[in-house]
Amino acid sequence: MPWPIEFYFDFASPYGYLGARRIDVLAARYGREVRWKPVLLGPIMKQIGTRPIRELPVRGPYLEQDVARFAAFLGVPFTLPAQWPIAALAPSRAVWWLADDRPALAHDLAVALYDAHWGRGEDIAAPEAVVRIAAGLGLDPTETAAAIQRQEVKDRLRAETDAAAAKGVFGSPFFLLDGEGFWGADRLDQLAWRLQGSPRVG
Repeated sequence: MPWPIEFYFDFASPYGYLGARRIDVLAARYGREVRWKPVLLGPIMKQIGTRPIRELPVRGPYLEQDVARFAAFLGVPFTLPAQWPIAALAPSRAVWWLADDRPALAHDLAVALYDAHWGRGEDIAAPEAVVRIAAGLGLDPTETAAAIQRQEVKDRLRAETDAAAAKGVFGSPFFLLDGEGFWGADRLDQLAWRLQGSPRVG
């Protein structure tokens, strides 16, 4: 059985959102599963010496225009949040809390959080926002709020971020297909090309 595609993303990344809107359908077309893996890009960027694009002159303003245009091109909802980039600790922890025992629900929560943040422009950084969105999927608010603060859940996010960096993940979205990395929402056509059986080069 083929390995699942590993999908690494940071909820603070608008391009991660655009990748998230397409990866499941693409993978299913080729009989692949997808493992959604939220990470924190901040520590990874610090490790490799890069900065968020929005902090860069020229590239920051371009990003806002480009993401809106890309979303329109794909025909997906997009609203630039008033607050961004966010520290995506709470939403990422919530997904990892569910990942092992309730993976389908973890996936649905990740989708709902991304849609809320980049589709509708909501701020999802606060635990209260995550609890509210999770409740819409039937999760108990008290249980969700407690899970986000559990040390083992915090440690899991940290460990998954470290593991992603060790695999060469440096941006969002980042896809690993059988060990080969594809960075960016604009690389999904190349990912599909590889899934069609095109040989690796380089």
